[in-house]
Amino acid sequence: MLDTDTKRRIDTARDILVGKVPDPKSQVEQITIALIYKFMDDMDAEAEELGGKRKFFTGDYARYGWAKLMSPGLGGHEMLGLYGEGIAKMPENPGIPPLFRDIFKNAFLPYRDPETLKAFLKIIDEFTYDHSERLVDAFEYLLSVLGSQGDAGQFRTPRHIIDFIVEIVNPKKGDVVLDPACGTAGFLISAYKHILKANTSLPSPASGKGAGERANERAGDLLTPDDKTYLAQNFKGYDISPDMVRLSLVNLYLHGFTDPHIHEYDTLTSEERWNEYADVILANPPFMSPKGGIKPHKRFSIQAKRSEVLFVDYMAEHLTPNGRAGIIVPEGIIFQSQTAYKDLRKMLVDNALVAVVSLPAGCFNPYSGVKTSILILDKTLAKQANTIAFFKVENDGFGLGAQRRPIDKDDLPQVYEELSAYLHALRARQPVDDLKPAFGLIVPKEKIALNGDYNLSGERYREGDASASSWPIVSVSDVFRKSDRTVLPENLVGPVTYLGLENITQITGEIEGQVVTENPADIKSLKNVFKPRDIL
Repeated sequence: MLDTDTKRRIDTARDILVGKVPDPKSQVEQITIALIYKFMDDMDAEAEELGGKRKFFTGDYARYGWAKLMSPGLGGHEMLGLYGEGIAKMPENPGIPPLFRDIFKNAFLPYRDPETLKAFLKIIDEFTYDHSERLVDAFEYLLSVLGSQGDAGQFRTPRHIIDFIVEIVNPKKGDVVLDPACGTAGFLISAYKHILKANTSLPSPASGKGAGERANERAGDLLTPDDKTYLAQNFKGYDISPDMVRLSLVNLYLHGFTDPHIHEYDTLTSEERWNEYADVILANPPFMSPKGGIKPHKRFSIQAKRSEVLFVDYMAEHLTPNGRAGIIVPEGIIFQSQTAYKDLRKMLVDNALVAVVSLPAGCFNPYSGVKTSILILDKTLAKQANTIAFFKVENDGFGLGAQRRPIDKDDLPQVYEELSAYLHALRARQPVDDLKPAFGLIVPKEKIALNGDYNLSGERYREGDASASSWPIVSVSDVFRKSDRTVLPENLVGPVTYLGLENITQITGEIEGQVVTENPADIKSLKNVFKPRDIL
């Protein structure tokens, strides 16, 4: 558990850096590099105490050791030069394993202020690792900064949403697990913990007080040495960002992976790993596409330039015949009418999709109010099932405002139970007609395919519900007049008011979620502009 001293030190280190390194991701990188630097020196010191030899800071690299760096007689500019040189030369150090070389690859000091560095390293010097969990706790808290601070290049997935998806997909000890847009490896860590928990013996009644405190010591104790070897080999991740690869490597290393398989790789434009498949894929792929779209290679079955379409296609195609997946997608995947989106949905319905879980707008606050859903894929079940289950989460246990404070309303446990019951019925080849989920509905595939649109919005297929609207329900074509004026959102200066289909509640027409954005570039593609008294 994160202790107050560790949290205080991390916060203080960030406060020291913020004047010179304002970007939260860069702050995390600098603290990560410094913590690992000291961690290596701590391990050298421990080895000497036990009668062994140093292995990290030896030979020509002994001069960069932490004790020499923190020597009272070392001036500020000398410290700056020594530390900057040390982290730059660390990838060439023959005494450190390839993993650590990768962590220090392209590392550099982004500022040249000796007073800032001196204050920063003084705080890092307070960290001691008498228990490995302390470093894990420090790093996990450090990664949470990326979520609380906002845009670090990608959407951070809330931990409870990651764990929910992992519980549903249920990775097993023999599965190859992949995240092709892994960020900081949150999905991979959650899947690993899930497998450990499933292979941990229960404490005996005689264990008495403290049995729960020793749970970490028992974690995965039912796994054989061969099982552990396969686990280490079977967890894989890709990311296009070298910074995210570095953070993933550290995260996995601290969770027991001595040789993590995380690759700097462009999943959409490179073919190098196209022939690699996985039994389980867990991901929250990037929602944004660059101006002009993605230019993918030619092996995708769906012809598209949107990153979210290509990522979902990639994951569906790279599951093994018995593979399963949990994928977070933006609402465009659910109902956009362009050919690529419809082709993707048809392929999913025909071959892989078993359930859709709609999440509330605001799950990704404070840095985006984007509306998302979770696609649950299972190739085995999809082949035998003639239905798809739809669930709607209204509350996920946290307020949907910018602060995301805990609340007492949480639909996720009930949705988990109802979705699990549906999947269990499919696996047992039992009829699903008797299942009446309170948070969803079960829809025949033929109904979804009826008009060729393959819309994956569950509420569209709900019948017989009384309308809660105080207005008459009429056809959109009767009241809608399309504006002739359009604009590229990225050309606007925020804040702007933006109303998307994800903000309109079906049946009632009520507006939900954030409709004002500070960053118009987040709004996808060309948009119509309306002025007062236009008919909406």
